Amino acid sequence: MDWLLSDPDRCLLLADLVVTVHFAVVAFVLFGAIAIPIGGWRGWDWVRGRVFRLVHFAIVLVVALQQELCFLTIWEVDLRARAGRGIEEASFVGRLLHDWLFVEVELATLQQIYIAFGVLVLLGLFAVPPRLKPQR
Repeated sequence: MDWLLSDPDRCLLLADLVVTVHFAVVAFVLFGAIAIPIGGWRGWDWVRGRVFRLVHFAIVLVVALQQELCFLTIWEVDLRARAGRGIEEASFVGRLLHDWLFVEVELATLQQIYIAFGVLVLLGLFAVPPRLKPQR
């Protein structure tokens, strides 16, 4: 696998890809957290979908239970270090997504926010329960 990470330009491209995936995951989780209660109230059937709710809850659970930085953050930082360049030398989109994702806050505070968000999503499972049987 060293051949993949031996080229600094490839490492920067992979770091930008990782931050793009990270942003998409965060957007999915936030979108779901907003859409589920609204959809439950408005009668949107798709917000009760088993797969959607299972994936949404699983991602939130992983984030809420982690004790360190997110593995996607670690991968991005590692790839940029392998390239020998910082975030300021990323692509425009890579810098933009990175700046949107990361704020200056203590890790302990961030973990408390993640746990509170996880509890909120857990409560959403009861307030707007997912369908347990497939619909025909």
